[in-house]
Amino acid sequence: METADWSKNKDYMSIATAGSPTELRQSRIACQSILLEQLNLIPTQVWMFRVNLMHDRVAQTAVQICEAQMKEAGYGSPPCAYSFIVFGSAGRREATLWSDQDNGLIIEGDPDESKTHYFEPFGNMLSDLLSEVGYEKCEGKVMCSEPMWRKTLPEWERQLQDWRTQLAWEPIRYLLISSDMRHIFGSDDLSKKWKESFHSGVSSNERLSTAILRNTVRHKATLNLLGQVLTERFGDHAGGFDIKYGVYIPLVNYVRHLSLQHGIWETSTLQRLEALQLLDENNLVEGIREAFLTGLRMRVNTPYISQDGLLSSSDYVADTVLKNKQQLSELRDSLLIVRRMHRTLQRQLRSAERRQL
Repeated sequence: METADWSKNKDYMSIATAGSPTELRQSRIACQSILLEQLNLIPTQVWMFRVNLMHDRVAQTAVQICEAQMKEAGYGSPPCAYSFIVFGSAGRREATLWSDQDNGLIIEGDPDESKTHYFEPFGNMLSDLLSEVGYEKCEGKVMCSEPMWRKTLPEWERQLQDWRTQLAWEPIRYLLISSDMRHIFGSDDLSKKWKESFHSGVSSNERLSTAILRNTVRHKATLNLLGQVLTERFGDHAGGFDIKYGVYIPLVNYVRHLSLQHGIWETSTLQRLEALQLLDENNLVEGIREAFLTGLRMRVNTPYISQDGLLSSSDYVADTVLKNKQQLSELRDSLLIVRRMHRTLQRQLRSAERRQL
């Protein structure tokens, strides 16, 4: 089944016709079951694209159901245009079948009482609805239920500017989260204006670039001095490997950093790499791409638990997988790329900090 055909799949199409959270949850589970059958039968990037099409459609339908619930609760229709947006892996079109919520709202115009009266309960209701459908609430509270991630466009513009100028760890972390923003539902124009506001002054600001680099360079060791893969020594995952934070996240962070440096607006890591390849003088991008795809493939194949049709995973590659010589070799090759990129970032950071003394 080609990607174009996936949009015609009956289980995928049924998501849009769900009229309640229960129906939406059931449609998601049915679609998810088909996707699990396709895992490893098609290229990883194609499979991920289908998974994220499903997530997008679930989110779009959830917003529409939430609007209907708001009417039933006596709040009426939205008082103005708004945009429902996503961040994190969803923003990068890299969400797994067990990813949690990372979302927000952009509300048209200046803040006023009528907007607060509607969008505060709307944000809470939508986050609860998504949780009911199977998306766990974000531990970091990056959700439309939270005032920080639910703002009018002028408020967002001021907040983004504050984050760009403060340069401390926490505001830069929020800025990096925001850099993966993607429009899902509502006013596309609001999302475009948000993007314009975000990118203004990012690539040309050397101190901001250094602060972003400082946040990006954090990375736990995954290879020992002999180049051997460092697995977990104790606990539930003893003998396993944390593929999310060992390979996937470091490469996401590195590619994001380069993209922000070069003013690239894409949010998908693979699309960012495509854009970077046009600027690549040292032919490094293809190696990063292969390492990233290895990380993606291993991540979506980590052991998972199914409860009432919904999945959860620790993102640890099982020790049994690492006993396979080919799998271990591919992981090690990816980690060598990660280590190389990390050392490059460290050199860049030292150089940038010396220039700013």
